[in-house]
Amino acid sequence: MEKAKISASQLFILMVLFELGSALLVPLAIDANQDAWLAILLGMAFSFVLLLVYHKLYTYYPDLLPTEYMQKILGKVMGTLLAFIYILYFMYDASRVLRDFGEMLLTFAYPDTPLFIANALLMLVIIYTIRKGIEVIARSGELLFIFMYVLAVAGFILIVSSGLIEIKNLQPILEEGLFPVLKVVFTQTLYFPFTEVIIFTMILPYLDNPQKAKVTMLCATGLSGINLTITMLINISVLGVDLTARSQFPLLSTVQSIQVADFLERLDVFFMLALVIGGFIKISVLLYAAVIGTANLFKIKSPSRLSYPLGFVILFMASTIASNFQEHLREGLKVEMFILHMPILAVIPLLLLLVAFLKNRKKQRE
Repeated sequence: MEKAKISASQLFILMVLFELGSALLVPLAIDANQDAWLAILLGMAFSFVLLLVYHKLYTYYPDLLPTEYMQKILGKVMGTLLAFIYILYFMYDASRVLRDFGEMLLTFAYPDTPLFIANALLMLVIIYTIRKGIEVIARSGELLFIFMYVLAVAGFILIVSSGLIEIKNLQPILEEGLFPVLKVVFTQTLYFPFTEVIIFTMILPYLDNPQKAKVTMLCATGLSGINLTITMLINISVLGVDLTARSQFPLLSTVQSIQVADFLERLDVFFMLALVIGGFIKISVLLYAAVIGTANLFKIKSPSRLSYPLGFVILFMASTIASNFQEHLREGLKVEMFILHMPILAVIPLLLLLVAFLKNRKKQRE
C-alpha cells in the first residue's frame, strides 16, 4: 500500500461517481418495463445487506487489503487463488466499462474513429492518474463531482421546461404484480451497479477515519440509487418503455429530444461530458484496485510500475470482449450476472464473513 489517506467525503464522492458510472448509460432494469425505477430502488435497498457484509470484513481486518485477509481467512493457497480471481474480475469489469464509453463516443461524437483509438485515449489519461496515487484520484473526483451535478440539474430543468415528460408512460404501476420486479432485482440491479462497490474494500484501508466507513458507504449507495431511479423515471416518461428498451444509450436519447424556445437543442454533446466523468472515475478505481492488489499479492515494491501493463491488458480486452455492442450488452446484463456477479459479489463474501466470524470467536474464547 502507498502511504496515503483519503477523507470520508472523498470516499463518498468516489463511490457515488463509481455507481453512477456506466449505469447511467445503459437501459438499467428495463426488463421490469415501466416499473424499472422500482427495481432500481429495491436493488439499492437490498444491496445494503451486502454492503454491511463488506464493512464487517473490513472491521475484522481494518489495516489489510482483501488480497491479504483472504489469505488469513482461507489459508495461503486458497486465499491467494481467490485474491487472484478478484483481481481478474476487477480488470474484466474495467474492460467492460471502457468498452461502454468507447461505443458511446463513437455513436454520438466520433463515428469514423476506430474503437481502439477512442478507448486508448481514455485509458492513457486513466493510467497517468493511477500513477499519481489514490489521493489524486480522490481530489479529481471532488472537482468532477461538482461539474457533473451542475450538468445534471441543468438537464433536469431543461427536460421539465421543454414539456417532454408524459406521466402516463409510467402507468400502470405493477401491472403484472411484484414478482417480475423482484426477479429483475435479484438478477440485475442488486449486483449492477450497487454491490460492485465491493471494489472499495481495496480502498477502505486508506480512509483517515475508519469509524465513518459504514455511514459513508450506505449514504453514497443511497444517493446514487435515488439518482438512478430519477434518471430511469425521466427516460421512461420521455421516451416510453419500448424506445427506452431499444435505445443503446437512453439517457442521451432523452437529452437529444430537448428543445427549448427553438434554439436550445442537440445538447447531448454537453451531457456526454458528464457521462465520461463517471466512466473515468469508475475505470480509474477498478484499475487502481487491480494494480495495488497485484502488487500486494506478488510482493511488488513499486505498484505504479504495473499501471501500464495492466492498463494495456484492459485496453486489449475492451476491444476483443465482444464482436459488437449488442453482444456486449447481452453478455453484461444476462450472462455475466449469473457467472460472475452472483458468486463474486454475494456468495463468496458471505462465506468469507462466516469463516472470519468463526475464527474470531475461537480467538476470543482462547
